[in-house]
Amino acid sequence: QVQLVESGGGLVQAGGSLRLSCAASGIIVSINTMGWYRQAPGKQRELVARIPSADRTNYADSVKGRFTISRDNAKNTVYLQMNSLKPEDTAVYYCNAQKINGANYWGQGTQVTVSS
Repeated sequence: QVQLVESGGGLVQAGGSLRLSCAASGIIVSINTMGWYRQAPGKQRELVARIPSADRTNYADSVKGRFTISRDNAKNTVYLQMNSLKPEDTAVYYCNAQKINGANYWGQGTQVTVSS
């Protein structure tokens, strides 16, 4: 099993910044991709950013140029730096880890609220 613990959410004004962290523990061997997803009220969960390896990243079009995902393998931690936040970024943000065999693990979620 893999446990994912997120931190760093909160309330921020539009244009502000937040940094989310997600620490993985447990049987973390063979985790390849880590990422962040979000779910706003009444909407489906959507990909925000993912990092299959240190030199590869993928972003949703809506966050490109504003959000940066990074990964510290020594600390088993993935980060999401969010700049120029907009009210439409308001959502619960979930950390995700995927193993080579396709198994998916999710964190409990952290609330991000951006006020206008």
